[in-house]
Amino acid sequence: MDTFERAKKIRLAIFDVDGVLTDGSLYLADGGEEYKAFNSLDGHGMKMLNRSGVELAIITGRNSRVVALRAANLGVTHLYQGVEDKLDAFADLLEKTGCDASECAYMGDDVVDLPVMRRCGLALCVPAAPALVKQHAHYVSQLSGGQGAVREICELVMRAQGTFDAQLAPYLK
Repeated sequence: MDTFERAKKIRLAIFDVDGVLTDGSLYLADGGEEYKAFNSLDGHGMKMLNRSGVELAIITGRNSRVVALRAANLGVTHLYQGVEDKLDAFADLLEKTGCDASECAYMGDDVVDLPVMRRCGLALCVPAAPALVKQHAHYVSQLSGGQGAVREICELVMRAQGTFDAQLAPYLK
């Protein structure tokens, strides 16, 4: 089954944070504060995808207040932070949403993402991902993490599902 066919089935899009929603850099201040830079195009892509009927989730290994704030701003329904085993969070998501694994897209960037990538219906990664991760991806984004990769994936899913034009219509008046 090709990427486009897999994308047609997606009801839940799940994203890692560091290296996917950001460029992977970790900015830590002397006081312990953590800073992250998010791409506004990615954020708007997530909002459009959500408005098109696809639920959003984030699963990340780190805990960060800024991620919680960003998730709330984007309408992310399911946020899992400080996750050591992403497969446990994925199983919880399947139970909470009633989705089948084949109806889930997951975008990661490292080996910790492989357990979910190997079970979901549409496995995605960024170009900077290690070769092993790329081998298990159905699609490797053209754009880098934190530089529009998430927007690219959101548009791919909306195009496959025939909802992209409707999401753009308000901007083309």
